[in-house]
Amino acid sequence: MSHAPQQPRGWRGTLRLRLLAGTLVWILATLAVAGWGLAQLFHRHLERQFHAELSTHLDQLAAALLTDGETPRLAAALSDPRFTRPYSGLYWQVDAQGPAASAPGVLRSRSLWDAVLNVPDDALDDGQLHTHRIAGPERRPLQMLERLIRPVDTPEQAWRLIVAADETLLSEPVARFTGQLRAALAVLAAGLVLAAVVQVLIGLRPLAELRRALAQVRDGRANAIEGRFPRELQPLVDDFNGALAARAEVVARARTQAGNLAHAVKTPLAVLSNAAAQESGPLAELVREQVALARTQVDHHLARARAAAAVGMPGLRTAVQPVLAGLLRVMARVHEERQLRIALGECTPDAHFRGEAQDLQEMLGNLLDNACKWAQSQVSTSVAVHAGQLGIVIDDDGPGLPEDAREAVFARGVRADEQTPGSGLGLAIVRDLAQLYGGTVELATSPAGGLRVILHLPAA
Repeated sequence: MSHAPQQPRGWRGTLRLRLLAGTLVWILATLAVAGWGLAQLFHRHLERQFHAELSTHLDQLAAALLTDGETPRLAAALSDPRFTRPYSGLYWQVDAQGPAASAPGVLRSRSLWDAVLNVPDDALDDGQLHTHRIAGPERRPLQMLERLIRPVDTPEQAWRLIVAADETLLSEPVARFTGQLRAALAVLAAGLVLAAVVQVLIGLRPLAELRRALAQVRDGRANAIEGRFPRELQPLVDDFNGALAARAEVVARARTQAGNLAHAVKTPLAVLSNAAAQESGPLAELVREQVALARTQVDHHLARARAAAAVGMPGLRTAVQPVLAGLLRVMARVHEERQLRIALGECTPDAHFRGEAQDLQEMLGNLLDNACKWAQSQVSTSVAVHAGQLGIVIDDDGPGLPEDAREAVFARGVRADEQTPGSGLGLAIVRDLAQLYGGTVELATSPAGGLRVILHLPAA
């Protein structure tokens, strides 16, 4: 018994989600790396600019410093006005080194107000630059740049020049840029995700159209896949249509051969039947019985071969109501002398059998004929569709069948009553054809007191 392959669950079960998930991960990863790289580049650029500005201020301080007395002084104020605003975040200071060394802050900017920069006491060579991170006014972190200079006329006396700036002058622009960069990248990510969704939906639309075309073939509304498809899908469509055409040709050839064989067998049987009809006696009666049995067997195996060739063929679709209505009219004429009430009850209008019309007629004809033979006054039928299956119910008000005898009547050549005309192959043919199509036949007790036959077949 074959089993359908288990479908993958979750996002792996759909190509659309796979493509979207892969695209989304790639977009987010790329934008994250790009955002981190841009933020780092901007931070390094500002950091270099920050230290270059400190170096410029330190050069200006060294150029303006006068050391012709014991106390140094500035020949001119530095150009940046922030040095004059208290706690502005930009500071300078001059400390004495050597014989005149005293408390730090011999000379300092107005922006320090009453504060002093406490600089680590490290050894400095003349003209050498040192960078430190120290605590400034109000305990705010500062980036500091220092240099040691010696006047030419008093080389024993050294002066330590210090310029410092609040780290927020560096961190705040970086934070603003990072926030704006995140917002811009978020908008870009949304646009890219939307573009990816649209691209996936448009790109996979031909697959949805192909699926609809296949559904039309499966349901019998078309004999081949029709429509225009992209170059990537068109070879698949052409191959599939070619396979359908080849299979249809094989089925047609098999049906023709089966018909030819049946015709070749029926012709000698007709000759024997005609010859036996002109004679009397036990031998003629035996010939007539065997010829009738042979014809029934030929019809049975021909129907089975035809159904076996048709099963699985896409495009098969037979409306149930017209077939059933036609058979009911035939049965009413055949059993006219018994004045049976043969009625079609509830029938779903769009009920379609996924198979050959001849096979449906063969199955329903046998069941209706059997019901009419056993019915006392009425036969009723109904058709319903549920979960992709046709349910055709035939009820009669005859004597019915005991439950322990119901399975036996499906055996070939077995009849419920030997006095009733028939070959005993009717129900066997019905079960064989139904099973070929993946259906079933069930026997139960009819509400009218007779036998109920329930035929389950695949719906189109």
